[in-house]
Amino acid sequence: MDMAVVELSRLQFALTAMYHFLFVPLTLGLSFMLVIMETVYVMTDRPIWRDITRFWSKLFGINFVLGVATGLTMEFEFGTNWAYYSHYVGDVFGAPLAIEGLMAFFLEATFVGLMFFGWDKLTKRQHLFTTFMVALGSNLSALWILIANGWMQNPVGADFNPATMRMEVTDFMAVIFNPVAQAKFVHTVSAGYVTASVFVLGVSAWYLLRGRHVGFAKRSFAVAAAFGLASSLSVVVLGDESGYALTENQKMKLAAVEGMWETEAAPAGLSIFGIPSNDQRETAYEVKIPYVLGLISTRSLTGEVAGITPLVEGAATRIRNGLPAYAALETLKQNPKDLAARETFERHKHDLGHALLLKRFVDDPLAATSADIEKAAWSTVPNVPVLFWLFRIMAGLGFAFIAFFAFAVWMTTARRFDKRWFLRIAVLAIPLPWLAAEVGWAVAEYGRQPWAIEGVLPTFLGASSLTVGQLWTTIIGFTLLYGALAVIEVRLMLAAIRKGPECYVPWRPVPAATPRPAPARADFTAVPAE
Repeated sequence: MDMAVVELSRLQFALTAMYHFLFVPLTLGLSFMLVIMETVYVMTDRPIWRDITRFWSKLFGINFVLGVATGLTMEFEFGTNWAYYSHYVGDVFGAPLAIEGLMAFFLEATFVGLMFFGWDKLTKRQHLFTTFMVALGSNLSALWILIANGWMQNPVGADFNPATMRMEVTDFMAVIFNPVAQAKFVHTVSAGYVTASVFVLGVSAWYLLRGRHVGFAKRSFAVAAAFGLASSLSVVVLGDESGYALTENQKMKLAAVEGMWETEAAPAGLSIFGIPSNDQRETAYEVKIPYVLGLISTRSLTGEVAGITPLVEGAATRIRNGLPAYAALETLKQNPKDLAARETFERHKHDLGHALLLKRFVDDPLAATSADIEKAAWSTVPNVPVLFWLFRIMAGLGFAFIAFFAFAVWMTTARRFDKRWFLRIAVLAIPLPWLAAEVGWAVAEYGRQPWAIEGVLPTFLGASSLTVGQLWTTIIGFTLLYGALAVIEVRLMLAAIRKGPECYVPWRPVPAATPRPAPARADFTAVPAE
């Protein structure tokens, strides 16, 4: 496989995925904020809460449409750009995506129309139910997609079948309740709630700064502050759970994120600063907080966090152990009934993926030298400096959001909406949760390299047989199309925000006018003739 094709395929998928995820977190968070706002309206019957719900639902709708349009593209890319990946793991990976479409997307799409057009057709409680179902559908959609992604990070409940040359499901419940998938789901949706909270808080602050729609803005500000504080705290707590999952399933990613080249004595310290070097294979000028990494990653003072160098040595061992499985698989291709080859394959099949890493450096893995094995083993190390700093940007923003929302809650409870310096910060902070979310996905996906499926399928083997020209054409096309959609979406959102909320007057049929009696005509026949 031409590595230029692989890298361009990765670039195209990264661009479309990161663009799509600009819309997902706001949809996830704003949907449940609408439920909260409309619940207050149903409980209090105050018209201003109806106006609040309708205004934010308008922004939700604009964002929702763009999220659907950009999400569809990604599913087609699995077939066009990652054909062998789709063939190899499609029986496992495709199932959660199919369920997402049937269970979540259809549910969401059905009720979203009722939410927008049912205000005059449904009772208050019925409309609240439709809003809740839209929120539920949005979050269920994220659940099934993250189950699929979590399986890529930790491929449980599936096994390779040499008869079909594909991965097949052996325990679907294990796929669903994959601990990595569950940790990713709760962490991702919490990040979406933070994104929506910052957005609502920032827009509300903009109205307060200009003295427009003050009653509307104060109430929206209060909801966003409380919801955002709870969400930001949960992001940090659930991020700790994700770190624990890395210790069990993705040790190399954790070591790279920490720039830890050698295994430290337990409990390991957490680096808050350092300058990692891939060339020198060391991290200079480290500043560490003792014990913290060990506590987060192992939940103990005695658990060990492995370093990069020992993990590379372990990868080399697995490559050597996987070579007999590769040789047996080649024999089974020619003679599927060879019992000796089947027995050898079953004994070594869990290391087959590591043996496949050699195909990047040599045509026939069975002819690999010790130098080839060492290269393949070191290829399991992602770019350490990039991951080290991306993670710290994400974590720094996460803790900053806690302080941000805590002060916003104080402003709300003290009714001190006159802190104009904070209102300006709230407006300027609107892009930050999107930055944190995109950086978080970069850590998750870039840190998994060189694997498309962790320990099973190297990324470079999953790409389609495309040309560099074809890929550049589609990359440029998507960039132009998505750029145009971004301009349209931003203009629509800004136009709706400038216009502000409208006082909603429910539609009532106008009674038909009662016809007036025709004026009496003069009866000339009754007038006597002169």
